[in-house]
Amino acid sequence: MDLGTIIGVIAGLALIFITITLTGVPLPFYFSISSLIMVIGGSFAAMLVGNPASRLLGIMRFVRHSLRSQEWNTERVVADLVEFAGRARREGILSLEDYLEEVDDEYMRRGLQLVVDGTDPAIIRDIMLKELEKIQERHEIGAKLFDDWGKLAPAFGLIGTLIGLVAMLANLDDRSTIGVGLALALLTTMYGAIFANLILLPTRSKLEDRNLDELLVREIVLEGVLSIQSGDNPRILMEKLVSFLPPDKREEIYNEFDTRSQVGYR
Repeated sequence: MDLGTIIGVIAGLALIFITITLTGVPLPFYFSISSLIMVIGGSFAAMLVGNPASRLLGIMRFVRHSLRSQEWNTERVVADLVEFAGRARREGILSLEDYLEEVDDEYMRRGLQLVVDGTDPAIIRDIMLKELEKIQERHEIGAKLFDDWGKLAPAFGLIGTLIGLVAMLANLDDRSTIGVGLALALLTTMYGAIFANLILLPTRSKLEDRNLDELLVREIVLEGVLSIQSGDNPRILMEKLVSFLPPDKREEIYNEFDTRSQVGYR
């Protein structure tokens, strides 16, 4: 579970409640069922118009993905690929098949299996790049869903406000209700802004970050698999792969390489 997301939402709502309390206006006055229905229900209805129902029914999958704290251990991925390169040079490419069950990552395992099968490098690159493109497409669909919803929610907040203003203007004879009516009308705009800027748009940003993290690992795996097939020296392969990483993460990989080299996988 990504605690940062949970803490951020709770902290955001808490700050809003504190600000409301400081205004001196009773908290129940800021609660409106009709405004919630307009913002959440109306914007979701618009999403149904613009997206296939099957895509929206799977929206919880993207929510779970944004809440799941998944740290990609890029250092371990690089070290594993370098180790496979060493085994391939010592024992031959076909020997890698004996170690495939040790590989947890399906993308890496499929790539190494293609190498063992003697597949042409161009075909391997094409297959793995195609899968990479499909992964990115799925991620972009999720991010776009929340981006679109984040744009629609404030719009329906404004629609709710206009409805409230029309109702207020229709009862101008009773001037004592103008202030209350205007305040209630503006609640819908407030709900739309909160829903979009505290939940929907940050979720989109979180999904985009998850996408970049996974794509980086997949690109490292792709480069590593092709280098193993071409018979690159493990040290050369390591230098290729660490170039994908920021400098502060490279030292750990060099130390891992030296440690594993002591047990003879070069």
